[in-house]
Amino acid sequence: AVGAIYYMLFTGVPGTATYYATIMTIYTWVAKGAWFALGYPYDFIVVPVWIPSAMLLDLTYWATRRNKHAAIIIGGTLVGLSFPLFNMVNLLLVRDPLEVAFKYPRPTLPAYMTPIEPQVGKFYNSPVALGSGAGAVLTVPIAALGAKLNTWTYRWMAAPPCPRPARRAR
Repeated sequence: AVGAIYYMLFTGVPGTATYYATIMTIYTWVAKGAWFALGYPYDFIVVPVWIPSAMLLDLTYWATRRNKHAAIIIGGTLVGLSFPLFNMVNLLLVRDPLEVAFKYPRPTLPAYMTPIEPQVGKFYNSPVALGSGAGAVLTVPIAALGAKLNTWTYRWMAAPPCPRPARRAR
């Protein structure tokens, strides 16, 4: 959310959040390929579904006539609610990464680090549920943080230095 809204507000062009999400998706494909090359199962790394949520963020920015505050509140809410939803559907279609990690321990692990039995909880006690809830709640403040980085910080850094007051002659 920070990256997407930062790109969008920094350029001021609707569509850049989707562009950023596409870049993040490609990065994850590369990471997935790297882990697969290391001998892990193909679905050990799950590629998150970023693009539809970023499209909602871009749509909000465009529909509100590039209103930064609406992008944070409305767009952040849409991302916070849609991202966990899209990814829960995505995660239903793949094997649990924790379970996969326990079933395919790396042969280089020392004996004392090799798991014996997988202890994978149900959804109510899972990192997925925690991440979904946290994502829905925290996306708006995180988007606001991305906007703050774009506005306040750059204005402060770009501002000319304050002139020193002239000394009075005594």
